[in-house]
Amino acid sequence: METQPKQKGKPGGIGLTALTAMVVTSSIGAGVFALTSDLATAASPGPVLIAWGLVGFGILMLALSLNNLVLKRPDLEGVFAYAEEGFGQYAGFISGWGYWLSSWMGNVAFATVMMSAVGYFIPIFKSGNNVPAIITASIISWCLTYIVNRGVESAAILNAIITICKLIPLFTFIVFSILLFKANVFTAHFWNNVSGNFSGGAGVGSQIKNCMMVMMWVFVGIEGATMMSSRAKKKSDAGKATILGLICLLSIYVLASVLPYGYMTRAELTTIHQPAMVYIFKSMVGNWGGALISLGLIISTLGSWLSWTMLPAETVMLMSKRKLLPPIFGKKNKHGAPTFSLVMSGALIQVFLFTLLFTDRAYNFAYSLCTAAIVICYIFVAAYQVKYSYQHLSEKGNLIQLFVGAFAFIFECVGIYMAGLQFVLLCAIAYIPGFFLFMKTRKDAGYDKWFSRIESIVTAAIVTGAVLGIVLLTMGRISV
Repeated sequence: METQPKQKGKPGGIGLTALTAMVVTSSIGAGVFALTSDLATAASPGPVLIAWGLVGFGILMLALSLNNLVLKRPDLEGVFAYAEEGFGQYAGFISGWGYWLSSWMGNVAFATVMMSAVGYFIPIFKSGNNVPAIITASIISWCLTYIVNRGVESAAILNAIITICKLIPLFTFIVFSILLFKANVFTAHFWNNVSGNFSGGAGVGSQIKNCMMVMMWVFVGIEGATMMSSRAKKKSDAGKATILGLICLLSIYVLASVLPYGYMTRAELTTIHQPAMVYIFKSMVGNWGGALISLGLIISTLGSWLSWTMLPAETVMLMSKRKLLPPIFGKKNKHGAPTFSLVMSGALIQVFLFTLLFTDRAYNFAYSLCTAAIVICYIFVAAYQVKYSYQHLSEKGNLIQLFVGAFAFIFECVGIYMAGLQFVLLCAIAYIPGFFLFMKTRKDAGYDKWFSRIESIVTAAIVTGAVLGIVLLTMGRISV
């Protein structure tokens, strides 16, 4: 049995409240404000409720796995460390690089939807991906990079304040939705789609499947406290924050997305302008409602953007510390922030923002790519939860933890399938530069070979996927 060092408080570290706020803020970004319309397009209220139950259960299994691993292995820092500990250094790189990709790609999604929200007040920004919007988003991105570069702990405190500010409009919307809820509207088409019924058209199973990708996106960031566990006052706070954050998130998401089915018909919800919550609340209470939710969306997105400016830099810094990337990624400034990692992530966000000039579905593309990348990391977390629990099966509670990990693993594997092949192939392209950095790190460490036989096979498969992705992009079979 492994004996881990007793946890000690870290003076000046991030506390439980700030960590919980980071979980909530990292996840509540743009998605909740567009949920109702996206879900109404996919399903009626009955299948939506079932889908929330399934996704909630799957994310709970992931959260419980993270909680268990933080408590049992407090010596491991960063979500990707579980992959390395359980399946080797190469797996740690695959997991960490996927998490890093997801983190900064998520910022691109935040940028586009935030500009659309600003467009409610200043119409020139309404599309979210025109030249004025991208220039403004670029300025905001670099300002956030500067803030984080001045000190991660102070940024986390600012993050907690933003969380409180952005929850007020959400709670206001939920309260009015309850007051204006009409049971007859809610139950009118409880199971069927607009043109079908319980057994015809788009059946319940198909409707549930259509909901899954949208729902999984709004939970991306649930691991935010675990990623920052190295800076927590107590490691155990990271696990507690993850569970508390999940309870808050699930309550908000279900209420905010399902209650409007009792105010408007599903047909009306599918045709409403995005972000849907803005225009639903405007319909409920007038123009001030649209302005309030738009302001809340701007603050909400800004908070998530701040959290996700910290996470990619923290990821590659920890990967460098674990000798998965060159040492330069781990260098800190006098404020304890990884300047090089922050600037590199900021530069990539900048490049990706300019590419959004060439797509009319910028937000959907960015969040789908982000979700596909992070699910790879989640799969490794669940797999290590299973392995660790099996290896310590004789210890009390580990049989239950084994099943928790197994359920999380199955759920995330289904998630990567539902992400769509095109996004998996695009992620494969993004792994190519990472392989060169990984090989350089191993060469500098004195390795005789860059990859083992199994690692070479996996690398070849990823490179093949990347080539296929490039070919399909060139042929126009994959659109961005």
